Amino acid sequence: MALVLGAFCPVSSQPCLEKPKVLGGPGHLPCQRYAEARCLSKTRTAMRYCMDRYEWPNQKGELPRTLTSWPEAARFCVSAGKRLCTADEFTFACEGESMRAHVYGNERSAEICNADRPYIARTYDYEPWDACHKKPACKAELARLDQRLPAGAKPECVSEHGVFDLNGNVNEWVVRTDQKSPHRSGLKGGWWGPVRNRCRPMTTFHLEGDYGYEQGFRCCKAAG
Repeated sequence: MALVLGAFCPVSSQPCLEKPKVLGGPGHLPCQRYAEARCLSKTRTAMRYCMDRYEWPNQKGELPRTLTSWPEAARFCVSAGKRLCTADEFTFACEGESMRAHVYGNERSAEICNADRPYIARTYDYEPWDACHKKPACKAELARLDQRLPAGAKPECVSEHGVFDLNGNVNEWVVRTDQKSPHRSGLKGGWWGPVRNRCRPMTTFHLEGDYGYEQGFRCCKAAG
């Protein structure tokens, strides 16, 4: 795991400076370049915790697990003596004290992280990970859509703390500490498709029992 240490800004402002060049799904136009962020909070929050360097199973060179619900991801983390990361922990590990729009900076890149790959429409109702891999039709459809890369395959897609793939590759479950069940689940970081793939935004409409072909996770724990 990597030690993440510093001062987190809970509320920030970061205007878009350049109109999009990368086109996403219908109605989605991610910004190409952002201004330097401004912290709007009166005080910053001290952060000190450990985070998996790679998406689960946290092994460099392995494809990250997907088709996993929020409760199942939480159980995997607990089984490893860890827990799911909170939304703020993910944000800070990705953007750092300078509040970068992306883990690598404020100008969008389709090369540094595994992002902005062509969108392929989903036409199949998937089973969860284990069941899907036992069913040939599900496994074949997953292979048709899948554009994951092995963990750490993009060596420049790394935070200042040494955490990889915080933008792109797979969307990652986090804990929304201000919510109650079944709304505690959030998705951060984006995935391989032409989506936001930024540090701060969070997708909040997926309930805890949801799972998807692009949804994965990593774990955190308190620093000793």
